[in-house]
Parts: sequence; structure tokens; C-alpha cells
Amino acid sequence: MGLTKQYLRYVASAVFGVIGSQKANIAFVTLRGGEKGRYVAVGACEHVFIWDVRKAEKVLILEGKKHEVTYLCPSPDGVHIAVGYEDGGVRIFSLLNGESNVSFSGHKSAVSVIKYDALGARLVTGSRDTDVIVWDVINECGLYRLKGHKDAITQVLFLESKNLLITSSKDSFVKWWDLDTQHCFKTMVGHRSEVWGMVLLNQENRLLTGSADSELRAWDIQDIEEVKELGEPQEKKVRTLLEDEEEDEEGPDEEPEERILSCKKAGSILREARDRVVSLVTDAKAKVLACHGLDATLEVFTVLSEEEIQRKMDRKLKKAKKKAKSQEGGEEASEPVVERKLKDEIMKLANIRASSKIRSMDCLLVPNGEMKVVLLLQNNTVETYTLKTTEKNPTGNKTSRLTLGGHRSDVRTVAFSSDNIAILSASGDTVKVWNRSTLQVIRTMGCEYALCSIFVPGDRQIILGTKSGKIQIFDLASGSLLETTDAHEGALWSMCLSPDQRGIVTGGADKTVKFWDFELIKDEDSMINKRLTVKHTRTLQLDEDVLCVRFSPDQRLLAVSLLDCTVKIFYTDTLKFFLSLYGHKLPVLCLDISHDSALIATGSADRNVKIWGLDFGDCHRSMFAHDDSVMFLQFVPKTHLFFTAGKDKKIKQWDADKFEHIQTLEGHHREVWCLAISPNGDHIVSSSHDKSLRLWERTREPIILEEEKEMEREAEFEESLAKGDDPVVPGETKGEAEPAGRKTVETVKAAERIMEAIELYREESKNLEEHKAACEAAGKKLPPLKMNPILMAFGNISPSRYVLEVMKKVRSSELEVSLLVLPFPYVPDLLKLFNAYVKEGLEVELVCRCLFFLLRVHFGQITSNQMLLSVIDELRANTISKVREIRDVLGFNSAGLQFLQREIESREDVTFFADATDRFEEKRRKRRKRERVILTIT
Repeated sequence: MGLTKQYLRYVASAVFGVIGSQKANIAFVTLRGGEKGRYVAVGACEHVFIWDVRKAEKVLILEGKKHEVTYLCPSPDGVHIAVGYEDGGVRIFSLLNGESNVSFSGHKSAVSVIKYDALGARLVTGSRDTDVIVWDVINECGLYRLKGHKDAITQVLFLESKNLLITSSKDSFVKWWDLDTQHCFKTMVGHRSEVWGMVLLNQENRLLTGSADSELRAWDIQDIEEVKELGEPQEKKVRTLLEDEEEDEEGPDEEPEERILSCKKAGSILREARDRVVSLVTDAKAKVLACHGLDATLEVFTVLSEEEIQRKMDRKLKKAKKKAKSQEGGEEASEPVVERKLKDEIMKLANIRASSKIRSMDCLLVPNGEMKVVLLLQNNTVETYTLKTTEKNPTGNKTSRLTLGGHRSDVRTVAFSSDNIAILSASGDTVKVWNRSTLQVIRTMGCEYALCSIFVPGDRQIILGTKSGKIQIFDLASGSLLETTDAHEGALWSMCLSPDQRGIVTGGADKTVKFWDFELIKDEDSMINKRLTVKHTRTLQLDEDVLCVRFSPDQRLLAVSLLDCTVKIFYTDTLKFFLSLYGHKLPVLCLDISHDSALIATGSADRNVKIWGLDFGDCHRSMFAHDDSVMFLQFVPKTHLFFTAGKDKKIKQWDADKFEHIQTLEGHHREVWCLAISPNGDHIVSSSHDKSLRLWERTREPIILEEEKEMEREAEFEESLAKGDDPVVPGETKGEAEPAGRKTVETVKAAERIMEAIELYREESKNLEEHKAACEAAGKKLPPLKMNPILMAFGNISPSRYVLEVMKKVRSSELEVSLLVLPFPYVPDLLKLFNAYVKEGLEVELVCRCLFFLLRVHFGQITSNQMLLSVIDELRANTISKVREIRDVLGFNSAGLQFLQREIESREDVTFFADATDRFEEKRRKRRKRERVILTIT
């Protein structure tokens, strides 16, 4: 059957105009061993942009799928970056090539925080769904899910020395988790409101938390075992000292019986800002501390080392002695006591004032004592500052600012040039002209709040209509404002170029439609050149505010949308009333007329699109178009197809002849304000509240509507499938720790592939047995069976090997959940296959992982099945022997490498740098702990 009408598919081409999205944080990264502090990573809608702040260039794009980025965390080695998304997924990208090979899916809502451990082997993620999940990065699987918080997780920290995890949440609690036993052993309740951030200081011996007030609370972390080592009397003394220091203003204390460690309040630091903490960050060695609230001020503190504090206390003591001596005169003065306070350990360094409200920040300290700070601002800007921490009164110096690649506020109007090459975008303060092919900014000019725009014929000038009712004319060659004309007393909502290209028509909130003609007048600055201006010729007075105006392409009619929910049609030459189109329940925000002046389509705030005939004003069809207001509507040139943009974040294409929905363009993450179609119809540009501009291009791929509808139904089914209840492990009760995985479409599909592979194995085994029986019955060798085409595609492998190949292709992070979804009747076949694999030594690690998981999940059914007892017994013997063999090989290799290391060290008389550094750090840490305990006692 031939296609009666062919539609061509539009696809996403590029995202531009966004420097950094507000939902994600900003982080310093290193690229290919480059200098630290030069490259920063920011979320940009669903992508991650890596910017070179020195050159103000985009050097790498880590492409996402469709969900918005919510958190970024570079790995400790600087080679990878973990990215959290709005749907709860986490992907790990390589910063060398921008590819992502590892992905985790465990959360049900947006990822709010990600943290690596010191080695980069484990990753912990917190989410708005109140769960904390620990992932194994090397094995690419989830370890466990920690449940206990009652609101979104705001921060997570590893306490490396004791294998502990600290989590904070909006439920006002800070919880301490023992990762060896996966349980919460302490809950801190000393906060009156949400805990928005926390950092570890003093070699993980102090915790600093930021809440919804102007106080940064400090908590001393004391190891219980260390206190016990000092002996019973000294332990009592230490406990008494710690209890005396604690302030009881915060309400009830923690558990009376301390386990593993004790955490007591040590005081607080007051910030200048009165609002909540948004970011609380330290550098890698926790020498400097920076925090900011909801305003534009960044507060920087320095954390003094033990030696610096001691010197400061000595100076204070000396001063106190001198003061006491002078007060006592010549008499013998008593020994003065100087109390050590928190403000002696954490000192205010400086304030950095940004150009706008700060959304996120990151900092690092370079060896020469210079602190580099990068700020992501609310107005789509990135700023970098340097601060010399060694100076007495340092000040922040702005070193770079990324502003050129985007607008400071939402783009409210876009337009294409007549040659399809240039794109105009205008916002509340600037108008930019972009090259469509390179997406580079050609011109940036300051303007008033723009609501509508057009290119003047010839593409040398542009005209803007502003919120204050003015017409602004700009010259693109010089990038200058030529003229500002007062056009309307209210906002100038709409502007349209006349089909004869000799003038424009404007409609405003002052209930008038005005006609303007283009004119060339002598430029006052240059007597030779002439410049463009507009001359007011006619005015059409109406009863309501004008929201949109459009000429019919034959210039016979003028359509005007009014605030009273109607569209009035007038004759252009006489301005006499022709038709009134009424039927919308709310005002018509956008309209357009087809190229043959036969149809007019109107989009309204009532979420409907209506198609009318221009001959009699009859409504051909009313269609429910969007889930929110229809903000923009435009016909594709020389067709009866049109696009609509809505506040529901979607752009849709429609056929005005058949009244059918053709396709939906999804990509924007906020309301879509406007769009523009290129004169040749090959490109669309759209702008949104998410600060992004998106380019869409027409391909040669045809759209078949039945297939599109079928694909939409499948997508809805898969989405509902993934939203179902997670499978339950029999015999396991819900507690603080649960499995990390979550049922998704991918896990269900993986389980189906495993089931199909086992069924193929059963069928082939049955055919082989029947063939053998037929050969024995015939007493002669019969022709071999025909090979299964699937097995042939895999290189003529055996059915059992095919099952193994299918299991190897399941993502490591999804393997457990896929096996959990697998029905039990398939498990006996899998156990028999596992036995065969282990005997041959095939993928022993993968097989053991699957085997142990299935045994744990189906323990009752497997042990009660007499047929499987022999298989399990055989598996026990085979797995133990094979795992022992692999362990012996690994041990031999490890011993060999250690022997080679010792040989090299003894021959060259050197110590491997990494080992030497580790040993030195360990010794220094132990010495400081010992000194601190002794100081506390004395």
C-alpha cells in the first residue's frame, strides 16, 4: 500500500545558549594532565559541558539521553566523572574520550548528591527518594541500599579511617552508618531545621554542618577505642571534658551509650548571611572552607593546622601574661588561663561578592597558597576568582567570566534570517545573533526587555518590540542601536512583517494595532550614509488588549487576537471588520495563517488549538494540543503543517488538513516560550525557561503515523512496567539495608533475553536427544540437524555457550535484579548450565556471582527439590576447586609483583613514591591522634 501523504521526521540537532543549568552543581576537573583550576564541568540540561575558563571555550560535551543532570562528582584520580540525573540514574563518563561505559539505576527520583571514596572504588549516591546507595565502581554493581532518612539526602561523606559513612538530610538528622555491618549506629538530632551541607576537617576529626540558619555547627569526632586505651580514670576525665564543652541549647542529645565513636558539639561559627546554607565546600586537604547562601556573597574561612593554633595560643598567653603583670604592678601575678575556642581554629578569610546570586561553587588550593574558586550563578554565568590565602587581608580577584555563550534571562523571542543562516534570540537585557551551522555568537547587543522580533528584509538590520512598548532598530554590521521609537503605551506583544516587505504591523497592550512603513533617512553621525527608520502610517483602535497580529500572505486580511478570547479579522486596505472567530475559553496567545491564505490556526491558554477557514470563519476542528498553555504556533512554509509550543515542555507537529498529530519533539526541561521555523522549513529553533536554545532539523526519514502511535503505546507500557512494585526476595525482611538494584525496563528485557536463551537451549537439547534416539533406532548415522540461525549468527556456538553469551551481555549493575525477575522454573536449567561452565573454567567469577545470588533468593525451593541435590553437591565441589585455582593464580601473580618491587628497590635504593607517601601520612596521622588525646587529658 502506497503512502498517501509523506511526513518527514524532525530530530534534535544541538543545544546551545546555556552555559550552566541551575539544577546541577559545578566542579573543577582535569583533562589529560592539564593544569588544575583551568577546566570546569557544569550540567547543561541533559548534557555535561566541560569549559576551558581561560579561553572561554567548550572543550568537551558529555552527552546525556533525555533526563536533566542534577549532580556532578569527579573521581579522585581525575580520569572519570560521575553524573546523576533527574530520573535517579547515574552514569560514569571518561574525561579522556567523553564516553560512558558504566551506568547505575537504583533511585526512584532525582540524584541529589554523589561522593567517591578515597580510592575511587566505591561510589555513594543520595537521592530525593530518601535512600542512600553504595555502588562498587570496579565490579559495576550495587552493594546495598541504606534506608532511614525521612526526606531528601543533602550530603554524604566517607570516614575512610573507620569505613563509616555520614549522611545528612532535609529531615534535620545526620546519620552515621557502619559500612561493614550496613546499619545506622548513631543519629545526631542537634539541628532544629534541615541540614543542607557538611564537611570533614582536621583529618576527619571534626564535622562542620550547615543548616537553615546563619550558624555553622562544629562537632568533635572522638574514637571510643582510643579513649579506652588511655585507661579507666583517664577515660572518665575525657568524657567529663567533652560533656562540659557541649552546649545543651539544641535539645536532646544523642544515644546515651556511645558506640564506635563519640560526636560532641564543639561550638559554632556565625556566617554573615541570614539565610540557609546552599553550598559548603572545602579543598582536597580541608585547609580552606567556603560557603554561600541564597545571595551573591561567598564567605571564605581558613582552617588552621595544629602548629598554627599552638603558635596563636602561645601569643595569646604571652599577651595575657603581659596584661596581668601590668595590672598587678610589681606584685607576683597569678598564671593567666587562655581558653581555646573554635574561632581560634577556623578564621574568616574574606568575602567574595559575585555579580549575581550564587547557585553552586567549587574551590581548590594550589601549592603556592593561592585559592581558585569557580561560581555558577543563577543568571546562566560562570565566574572564576583567585584568593591569596597567605596574605593577611586577601581579596578575591575575578579572573574570568563565561557570559558570551548564553543570555542572562529567558529568551522570549527568536527569528530566522531570510537565508536560513542566522538566528536571532532576544531576552530581558540582550539580543544575540548566532550562526546556525557553527552555533557561535556573531553579535551581542544590549536592549530592553524584548517580546517580539524580526529581521528586516536584506538581513542587515533587526527590529525588536519591547515590554515598555518601544520599537528598537539595530544594525548588525556595527552591532549598534540605530533608533528607539515609542510605539505603544503598554507592552508591545506582537509584530509582523508585511508580505510586500515594505513595513511592519505591531499590536500592544494599549488596545491598538499600528502600521509602520520602512524609510531611509540621513544619518546624523554620517552625512553620506542613510539609516533605516520606521514611520507610523495608520492606527486601528480596538476594545481589548492586542496579544497577537498576523498578515495573511496575500496581504488582504489582518488577524488580531484580543484579550476577550476572540480573534478579529480585518481588511488590510480599509481596516473594516470582516470576521470574528470565537470559541476559545481563554485568550488566544498565538496564531498563524497558511501560505495560501486559506486556513488560520489559533493556540490558546485553554490548551486547545483551533483550525478555521478564512473564507467564512468556520471552525474546521478543535484539538486538545498540550497539557498547559499553547505559547507559540507557526506554519511550515508552503505547507499546511504547523508546529505548536506549550508550557508542558513539548513541541508538536500537526497536519491542518487531516487534523492529525504527526510527532512530538521532546527535549526541553521547562516551559517552551517560542519557536521559529526557517524559511526553507528545514530547521526549527526553540527557546525555553531552562535557558537553552534548541535546534531541530528535518531529515529524509518518513514518518508513518500508525508506527508512531504504536511506538508511543509501547513506551507507555514500558514506563508502567518499570513503575511496578520491586520484586521481593523471599525470607528477607525490610530493614535499614536492602539490595541496591531497582526494576527497570532494561532489567525486565534482560530477564526476557535470559528466558529466551534457556528456552532455545531446551529446544536444541530436546532436538539433539530425539536425533540420537532416531539414529539408534535406525541403526545408522542420520544427516546432522540443521543449525539454529541464532547460533549460526553467534559463530556456530553450542546452545549452552549461547546462554552464557546472553548473560555476559547483561549489564553488571542490572544482573541481580534481572535474575530476581526470572521465574523459578528456569533456575534448575541455569544451575545445570553453571555446573558445566565451572567444569570448563568459563567465566567462573560471573557464574559464581549468579549462582550465589540464585541460591540466596530461591534457597527454600532449591533445597526442597530432590532432583537438584546432586547438582548442588557437584557445584559445591567444582566451584570451591575452581575458585581456589583462580585465587592461587592471583596470589602467585601478586607475590611475583611484590618480589619484583623489592628487587627494584634494593637494586636502585629507592622507595616507590606512592607507598612512601602512604606510610608517611599514616605515621603522621597516628602521631597527631596521640598528641590530641594527651592534650585533651592534660
